[in-house]
Amino acid sequence: MGRNMLKRLLFPVILLLLVFGLSISPDFQEISAGVAIFLFGMLMLEDGFKLFSGGFLEAALEKATGSVPKALGFGIVTTTVMQSSSLVSVITISFLSAGLISLVAGVGIIFGANIGTTTGAWLVAGFGLKVKISAYALPMLAVAIVMVFQKNKYWRGAGFVLAGLGFLFLGIHHMKEGFEAFKDQFDLTRFAMTGILGLVVYTLVGTAATVVMQSSHATMVLIITALAASQISYENALALAIGANIGTTITAIIGALTANFQGKRLALAHLIFNLVTAGVALALISPLREAVDFISSFVGIADDDYALKLAVFHTIFNVLGVVLMLPMFNRLIAFLIRMIAEPAEDLSQAKYLSEAVDEFPQTVKVAMYKEVRHLYDNAVELIMHGLNLHRHEVFESKDIAASVEASLAPVEFDIDQKYEARIKTLYSAIVDFATRVGSKDMPEDIMNDIYTMRDAAGRIVKAVKAVKHLRRNATHFTEQPQGSISDLYNELRTELARILVEIRKLDMAEAEDRSSLWLDQERVQVEQDAKNTNANIETLIRDQKIDAYIATSFLNDSGYAYEAMRDLLSAARSLYVESASATAEIESILALDDEDVSDMAGINAGR
Repeated sequence: MGRNMLKRLLFPVILLLLVFGLSISPDFQEISAGVAIFLFGMLMLEDGFKLFSGGFLEAALEKATGSVPKALGFGIVTTTVMQSSSLVSVITISFLSAGLISLVAGVGIIFGANIGTTTGAWLVAGFGLKVKISAYALPMLAVAIVMVFQKNKYWRGAGFVLAGLGFLFLGIHHMKEGFEAFKDQFDLTRFAMTGILGLVVYTLVGTAATVVMQSSHATMVLIITALAASQISYENALALAIGANIGTTITAIIGALTANFQGKRLALAHLIFNLVTAGVALALISPLREAVDFISSFVGIADDDYALKLAVFHTIFNVLGVVLMLPMFNRLIAFLIRMIAEPAEDLSQAKYLSEAVDEFPQTVKVAMYKEVRHLYDNAVELIMHGLNLHRHEVFESKDIAASVEASLAPVEFDIDQKYEARIKTLYSAIVDFATRVGSKDMPEDIMNDIYTMRDAAGRIVKAVKAVKHLRRNATHFTEQPQGSISDLYNELRTELARILVEIRKLDMAEAEDRSSLWLDQERVQVEQDAKNTNANIETLIRDQKIDAYIATSFLNDSGYAYEAMRDLLSAARSLYVESASATAEIESILALDDEDVSDMAGINAGR
């Protein structure tokens, strides 16, 4: 939503700038085309790396949560490889919003990404301007187009990455050529500004350029090519580079607009880091220039090779920012937590299904799983209260039947209102999320998991509805002992409560210890009990322990109860039985299908 709004606001500005630039010089066409090709290459790179998500990228990111140094290293490496600190920021916000990584790890990755982004300046200044890279671009594009049309997503991803690099090279070539031709007609150095005013103005220009292009990498390439063509002064180029670092925070801020409170904390950390780094760089601009000259002479960079010296400067002030911020890391985390407090929990609202998690398969899957778990937690409370039970008492009880029999007083609450607020609203959000994700290019196995969890949510909702139907008579016949009919309703309450207790045990067990065999046994027992109910009722009527009118009501209610049990067991299978583990594979061979369950229930009932 925020990203689209920014695009709508920037569109007329960008269009006017293009029209103005094209009107004053035909050579501006080549520069603007170079920028456009470069940005298109960045988009293809991002699309390519997204196709690799669901595998190495997510596994590596989850491992980066171990410590700050690991997170820092991950940020450096991934930004160097993907050449996009913006993409790394968006991925990190997505994972943080889904609860896959901690805030500490997220901030560490952002710090590392700022160092990693400096490698782009080195590649352009040290390679792109000194070699005719357009000669490499065309073969790369030719090979890439063959790979892009392959069915395998990893081949397609590699094709997009190769095409992205090809377009990056082509864009750099056209920018370089454009500035070389442009300087013969129009000397931009006439706008050079010195002193503090020049620092401030060009820092703001660098910030604005990055906001417009949504890529600090693209801004740095533009600065380096203009500097190499002597279209801007070295002093102003330094200020532009500082501004580019500030502007790149806008992408993270936009990405955080649709994120939860954790994503917003990370965007604030990114903004603080880049503002502090920029402030220090501006304040120490003279010592930093001297440091650049010293390092450049030490490594053999020529005095007049300002493009490479700019890369040295870009690296120094980003590394300096990390060095300054690391000692204050814990204070920064505490400040973020204090400034953006965790909102009071609203059980009626979706907690994990923000748009920030939509882009990556792993975050989509985890967010969906957590939200269905959230729905189930709400459902357990409603089911327990609908049966006039309290879950903490039942979960702590050593004798569930005795606890149920002792729970006579009705739980006073509006089950219809609670259903609308706690169940229906959440279920609607889950269905909407599954539909939204289904419209994206997600791996088939991920979408199968998403739809499985959506169906599990549907079964949870059906279980709550069944208890709603059951509640009135269950309350009427159990708040005061009324003989056999009270015993029958207490048996239903006990069975439902026991299944919820056992599902809780499944939830608390380690993933490798969860077994589908118990679920199969329970399904068999439910079907057996359901078949035995009619016979039991006929016996009670013959013995004149209940009349036919009450018996009919009970049969209807027992149908609701058994449906609730079936739905809860099916939902538990979807949520807790992991088909990927070796244990689950063995159990899948042993697991019973619906026909087996019915057959076994019939055999047991006949004994």
